[in-house]
Amino acid sequence: MPAGYVIAQINVEDADTYPRYVAMVQPIVEKFGGRFIVRGGRSESYEGTPPGDRNVVIQFPSFDAARNWYHSEEYAEAKALRMSASTSVQTIVEGV
Repeated sequence: MPAGYVIAQINVEDADTYPRYVAMVQPIVEKFGGRFIVRGGRSESYEGTPPGDRNVVIQFPSFDAARNWYHSEEYAEAKALRMSASTSVQTIVEGV
C-alpha cells in the first residue's frame, strides 16, 4: 500500500504560540503511525512564491491514515492552535 504524505507550507505569524503547537503535534502524529520527514530547515523556492517559509512533510502508512489524522478529534485542538498562530496550505498526497 502506498504511503500518505501531509505536505505543509506554513507562514508562522505568532512565534510565541507556534512552539506550543509543535510540542502538541508529535505524539498525535505518532499515534496515527506518522513520522516527520521534513520539519522546518533550510529551503529554496523556484517558479513561484510559496504560501509560507516553513515546510513540513509527514509520512503516514497510507493516504487514509494521513487523512484520518488530519480530521481526527485528537488533532482538532492542536490544529486550532496552529491555525491561530499561522497560515498554511496543507496537502495530503499518496506516494508511489
